[in-house]
Amino acid sequence: MRPKSLPWLIFLFVRVPLLLALSFDGLRGYGDFFHFYRLAQLPGLPFVNYWVEFPPLFPFLIEGLARLAPRENAFTYLLVLLLTLADLGNVLLFQRLSQRLNLPDESTRTILYAALIAGLAYTWWYFDSVCVFFTLLGLDAMLTGRSAGKTGLVIGLGMLTKWFPALLLPALWRILPPKRAVLATLTAFGLILVVYAGLWTASPAFTNASLRSQSAKGSWETVWALLDGNWGTGNFGELSQRSDPQAAAQTMDNPARIPAWLSLLALGGLGLFLYLRYKVTSPQDALPLIGLTWGLFFLWSPGWSPQWVLYLIPLILLSMPLRQGMLMTGALVLVNLLEWPLLLSRGWFHLLPLSVILRTFLLILLVMVWAQNPLKLLQPDFRN
Repeated sequence: MRPKSLPWLIFLFVRVPLLLALSFDGLRGYGDFFHFYRLAQLPGLPFVNYWVEFPPLFPFLIEGLARLAPRENAFTYLLVLLLTLADLGNVLLFQRLSQRLNLPDESTRTILYAALIAGLAYTWWYFDSVCVFFTLLGLDAMLTGRSAGKTGLVIGLGMLTKWFPALLLPALWRILPPKRAVLATLTAFGLILVVYAGLWTASPAFTNASLRSQSAKGSWETVWALLDGNWGTGNFGELSQRSDPQAAAQTMDNPARIPAWLSLLALGGLGLFLYLRYKVTSPQDALPLIGLTWGLFFLWSPGWSPQWVLYLIPLILLSMPLRQGMLMTGALVLVNLLEWPLLLSRGWFHLLPLSVILRTFLLILLVMVWAQNPLKLLQPDFRN
């Protein structure tokens, strides 16, 4: 057996028996599968006949899966298979990135990542694994110097899944020549524009409602939510309102006591200052810079969902000394598992400040570490 094959074999040997051992209810667990299936059962098409809170790629994907497999159990198994394939791709991309960066303990990092996401239920309770795949693929395209058009296309596809891959763009402008950076950015946003223009032409009311839905969501599971007095999760509630475009702008949450634009000025100003003073001498310096961007964004974001830790895990393990990365990854995962499903699934919302404060502290610590560009520490004499 070649060492290269070990990480993905470990992933499959953990993930497949684990999924096979779970009952159908256990497979769905505390995730959003029931919501995804009910969403796909609504009459018509997303963005055309009803509004959705996600960018269009995933809603149309589950619409297609529901038509291919109308029964809920078959739909669920197909979606789990799709997410497992996405995670397998994430393992292979992580391995390629760690080799390309010539990191110390490259094989250990990849095996650790493979084993962690193989058993972490966030990877199949939700669909973020698909967006993580596009994020890592876009990062790989940036570091390998591939066609700027292809790089922008991958990032654009990621943004059509969730908006998070747009956070790759600041680093892209520091590691690509200006003309290529412009081309990649225009390609990414051009794809977004073409897709949304088509949806807008088909149904301006529901496309507009879908775009507005996230901004009307309010705050949840963050320091900002605690300040606002919002002690719930980020769920949107009943699907019966999806045929009413006006319902997308309605929120029962308390308004923000500190406007999002004000916190954006503060954290965005800090980010701009760090971005301008950040020295990028090689493509490898992109990893800490991307981590810094992601960390500041999550500190600013009015909401937080525990599965978003999936975006931070590869950035941490790819950009930090191994022991430091393992400690930070383990702490973040444990805090998020403490929040969901341990506390909130049991209705213990009065304990929400515990997980929120711990996670915020860890995010601040991550930003401080990434601001120092920890990859510069990874010299041969640091090998174990």
